[in-house]
Amino acid sequence: MTSETILDHKKKANALLKADADKILKLIKVQMDNLTMPQCPLYEEVLDTQMFGLSREIEFAFRLGLIEESEGKAILGELEKELSILHEASVRK
Repeated sequence: MTSETILDHKKKANALLKADADKILKLIKVQMDNLTMPQCPLYEEVLDTQMFGLSREIEFAFRLGLIEESEGKAILGELEKELSILHEASVRK
């Protein structure tokens, strides 16, 4: 593989992981807005399952050398930060 191809794969992997993180955020936002409260076991189960799945995707991409460990941690950290903000806003309602 050429270095250009490797770089392209790394960019795609990063973009896909960020898109998956965004999907989780949107899913939780919809659930909080329309279905359940953050204290609901269903909400917690969905969040836990989705976050676990994303963390496994990130681990896989890291093991393949498509992302750096710091990039994966940054994606998860940013999602957790946004979910915390969303949760706080929901509680204030």
